[in-house]
Amino acid sequence: MKQVVIIADSTADIPQAVVSEYGIHIVPMRLAFGEQSFLEGIDITAEEFYDKLAKSRDLPTTSQTSPSQYVEVYRDMLDKYPGSSIISIHLSSGMSGTYQSAVLAKQMLEEELDGQIDITPIDSLCATYGFGLQVVHAARMAKRGASVEEIYSEVERLGKARRLYFLVDTLEYLQKGGRIGKAAAILGNLLNIKPILSVDQEGVIYAVDKVRGRKKAVSRVIELFVNDLKGLKDINVAVCDCVNPEGAEEIIQLLSEHFTLHEIVRTSIGAVVGSHVGPGTVATFIWPA
Repeated sequence: MKQVVIIADSTADIPQAVVSEYGIHIVPMRLAFGEQSFLEGIDITAEEFYDKLAKSRDLPTTSQTSPSQYVEVYRDMLDKYPGSSIISIHLSSGMSGTYQSAVLAKQMLEEELDGQIDITPIDSLCATYGFGLQVVHAARMAKRGASVEEIYSEVERLGKARRLYFLVDTLEYLQKGGRIGKAAAILGNLLNIKPILSVDQEGVIYAVDKVRGRKKAVSRVIELFVNDLKGLKDINVAVCDCVNPEGAEEIIQLLSEHFTLHEIVRTSIGAVVGSHVGPGTVATFIWPA
């Protein structure tokens, strides 16, 4: 039976215990505070990042992994697991060029090795555990001996079935990252506006709603999920936060009043995504149980 190796970039925000349990190979993305450069999850933890972010006047910069770096990752996996197939799942192409780097790396290796490789890069069209859930499901299937075709089909199915909302606590980081104007951010913060964001079918972030006051915003997120799921009661849920564990637990509690929760995942939004949405953000991902 051909072994299937699962690779993902670090923005999947998968808890380390799960990464270790299923042998998922994580490729770290890079960010920098001025001249200081860090590999996400290796040189800097989520907690260290948010502490540093709070003390920094400027937004950190982030960079995608290059094709040559993915060539090295793929070559290393093929050396360690001869004859294996590789599935690599990546941050949405609507947010980053990382997926394209993976595609180019595959093409470069095919030319080098005369096509004697089996690599399947997948554009998740999502961010953080929105594609982390696809990665984990793929790794579980690989561990059970599923084929590349079976895993690919399930990853695609989950991508269509998931529902997600980001509740952003402050407009400051969206403004710093160029998503909104400074005047709009200042006014929004003064009015206590809480944006609710999601990701469209093209993998691009868009504004769903903006609600005044956090309590009303949380209620609106729950209402959106109830409307989206159209009577479906049995769900899995992942809630990821940027130093806001209380907000994450509140959403889980409120969801449990409307749905039967099966798998519940709690994790932190990592440095790369967190640099764009900022502290206080809570992202909630739901998929059918």
